Amino acid sequence: MPSVVLITGGGRGIGAAVARRFAALGHRVAIVARTRTQLEAVAKETGALPVVADLQHAAEIEAAHAKVVAALGPVDVLINNAGIVVRHLVEGHVQADWDAVLAVNLTAPFVFARCVVPSMRARGRGRIVNVSSISATLASPGLAAYGASKAGLLALTRALALEVKGYGVIVTALCPGSVDTEMLRGSGFSPEMSPEDVAEMINCLVSAPAAVSGSCVDMFG
Repeated sequence: MPSVVLITGGGRGIGAAVARRFAALGHRVAIVARTRTQLEAVAKETGALPVVADLQHAAEIEAAHAKVVAALGPVDVLINNAGIVVRHLVEGHVQADWDAVLAVNLTAPFVFARCVVPSMRARGRGRIVNVSSISATLASPGLAAYGASKAGLLALTRALALEVKGYGVIVTALCPGSVDTEMLRGSGFSPEMSPEDVAEMINCLVSAPAAVSGSCVDMFG
């Protein structure tokens, strides 16, 4: 049975690859991101529903979720993939940049989960995959905000998995290493895997049994 799959950050990179993967499997896909042109390009390719939203703002996230439900029905699968990175040493970190990274990488997944969990629990089924990073556990100078946001996402994953245990809702996290995306270019890191590799692993987590709920899977290519 086709599921309604909501993917954040679906306009490029990993999110676009995930959209292609789930659309190819026959699911009804919605992609949410800030840049309309990128969303529309992926939507044209995949048939996904494009929804423009700034994930730094809870009201826009809630409105985006409402648009998806109105167009496709309740969300069965949530892929919290959107992420941004800003490089600053802590002593000179710009407050606005810190706030933006935490908002997109950690608070947005929390708000999306808060939106979808009531329906998932009521229907007795649902899957949430949070795309974290090896930066959650492997520190790098200049990436304090990014690492903190991704570590927080692991804590959110584990707590939410316990809260929905027994209701048919499975929550997992994926921690990829370096992926060949626009975000990685210019970072000094060499890509270990493609966005399509990550999309396939996300599909595996969505299909995994309930016993994996709360797991955080490292992926190094």
